[in-house]
Amino acid sequence: MIEKNAKAPLGTTISYGMPAIGAGYMYLLMSLYVMKFSTDVLLIAPAVMGVIFSISRIWDAISDPIAGYLSDRTTIKFGRRRTWMLLSFIPIAFGFLAVFSPPESMQGQSLDLWMMVAILSFYSAITLFNVPHMALGAELSEDYHERTRLFGVRHIGFTLGSILSLVSMSLLISEENNPTGNVRELASNLAIFAVAVMSLMIFFSVSRLKENPDFQNRVNKNPFKAFRDIWVNPHARILIIVLFIENLGGAVIGVLTLYVTQYIVEAPAWAPLIIFAYMLPSALSVPLWIPLSRKFGKIRLWVFSLALTGISFGGIFIIPFLDSVSERLIVMFLGAALGGMAAGCGGAIGPSVKGDVIDYDEYLTGERKEGSYFAALNFVFKSATGIMLLVTGFVLQFSGFIPNQPQTMEVKIALISLYGLVPLVFYSLGAYLLYKKFTFGEKEHAAIKQQIQDRVQKNRALN
Repeated sequence: MIEKNAKAPLGTTISYGMPAIGAGYMYLLMSLYVMKFSTDVLLIAPAVMGVIFSISRIWDAISDPIAGYLSDRTTIKFGRRRTWMLLSFIPIAFGFLAVFSPPESMQGQSLDLWMMVAILSFYSAITLFNVPHMALGAELSEDYHERTRLFGVRHIGFTLGSILSLVSMSLLISEENNPTGNVRELASNLAIFAVAVMSLMIFFSVSRLKENPDFQNRVNKNPFKAFRDIWVNPHARILIIVLFIENLGGAVIGVLTLYVTQYIVEAPAWAPLIIFAYMLPSALSVPLWIPLSRKFGKIRLWVFSLALTGISFGGIFIIPFLDSVSERLIVMFLGAALGGMAAGCGGAIGPSVKGDVIDYDEYLTGERKEGSYFAALNFVFKSATGIMLLVTGFVLQFSGFIPNQPQTMEVKIALISLYGLVPLVFYSLGAYLLYKKFTFGEKEHAAIKQQIQDRVQKNRALN
């Protein structure tokens, strides 16, 4: 059994964070490169890809609650989280390979359909891993601050995988610019390597981690009641609204980075380094944010990170109006570095706060449904992402975007507005709502944990 309020051993922490490396690699490659791979290499229309990504993320959002609830309800002795994590590696492998290995004979509608099915399959498969994995992080320790450390290590692993994917993206971009290059073959080989490593990481993780048996079979059999409980939880409700607004602003950043670097900054070869300038501070700043969260409070620090993210990307709006490539690169690197630092804070503290809100649900209902909670919050994230990807695809299509050609000022303004002003508005609004409306801090958490403990002791005395 995992002791309450105990510090998770180093081996447990590393085992928990390790498969996030593979997930980070796959997520970043899907988020940053697949849109460009599809439009510039496979020559699929941007609007078609916008629709495909929107449908995939909306479907992915729907599948999350299903995976979360099934994970909560699983009673296999091996573990309700580890069982699903282990089962996920096969469909993840097939989905990821299909995205980057479409048959070369396919064209037109058949290729569009292939990519839609492949992207849908990958996102559905990764859900089988991601939701139980996030839920397990909230169970490994019930301590208010220890959770931040666990999710901080997970964020470091995820970011490390993202950094590694930059190497792959750099190779792929170089291959695109090589007249004799074969981007499809390289993408396929990289995908094979990625799924092999991800599978090994999942095996290692599930073999080392343990689950708390006290948490099993403590969820209502009615799935609709489980998700109704989430909305009834006042702290979860505020969190859902804030995360939806935040992710409306953040969704376009990932998918448009390569477009902005190539068509606005006019320095496509610098794209991997710009993304690296975001990823490195994101990982390295986590050890800084953890003690600061103890001093200033998790909520205040999270509010600060949201505001900093909005400002970081809002400043990038000036790039089309700068004369030289060097000036545009300086602004991009500065925005990326500041945004990365903010992401390190949000990546560690955000999931930790979600775990605290789950404890409040236990106080209200006596149940433990981490899977349902993380699935519901992922639903919000992916729904917002689906909406903004749909908007992005149509903005590209109807602003006059032409792949692999110099863009008009109208296209540049459309791109940079999505990339800079949209995050500024939505992240600022999210920070304001979190600061004003979210009232569940460390003292409140300690109070309800004490009441839960008193209730358990009373029930044991009666029995």
